Amino acid sequence: MSRRIGILGGSFDPIHNGHLDVGEAAEQALALTQVRVIPSHIPPHRQEPMASGFHRFAMAALAVVGRPGWRVADVELRVGAPSYTSATLQRFRELGHAPSDLFFVIGADAFSDIESWRDYPDILDAAHFAVVSRPGWPVNELPARLPRLASRMVHPPLDAAAAGTLIFLIDAPTADVSSTAIRQRLAEGQPIAGLVPRGVQQHIEQHGLYTSTAPGRRPSDAAPAQQAGRLHGQD
Repeated sequence: MSRRIGILGGSFDPIHNGHLDVGEAAEQALALTQVRVIPSHIPPHRQEPMASGFHRFAMAALAVVGRPGWRVADVELRVGAPSYTSATLQRFRELGHAPSDLFFVIGADAFSDIESWRDYPDILDAAHFAVVSRPGWPVNELPARLPRLASRMVHPPLDAAAAGTLIFLIDAPTADVSSTAIRQRLAEGQPIAGLVPRGVQQHIEQHGLYTSTAPGRRPSDAAPAQQAGRLHGQD
């Protein structure tokens, strides 16, 4: 079987169990051989992350511990510019990966905005898209939401004889959690156990991320800027 590389990008501010569920659903449905988790630098469609790139990379690395084939990449964090998915996929092609080898993994809620992305619709030719259901966003509603793309939407498994890149609709349960909700809970002093991997929770607590700070100072400012190293963000 040829290599199949899943690309799971997002702000990961912080990474949570919903992100991991999306990646795992795509991995299983499409028999991915690798999953690359890519924290974004400057999300073009979202506000600037609260945590620094250093902390978001560290949390992502802790989240994939024990997951064979999963790796965190700093390809976005090393570029001091807005993180566009099209540019990231171009970098993978420059490394010798064909579009048919690449599977951009994304939640159905984020994919619903695909028509506003830079380089749309050409971006759909740069990789397969693996779109996974999120609470309140079932993938079976996407053909009606995006009728111009309905002809490219299929259900797994991947047909080896299929030509071109496709949009795979993966209906799977994923945790009902968001980075926004986690940040709010932390700011209010509420627990987040069970919403993020244990290692991520420990990192957040150890560094006091997302808690109240002095006016004008972000929690991420505690991380040395030189250690910090952004992709279309998934909350």
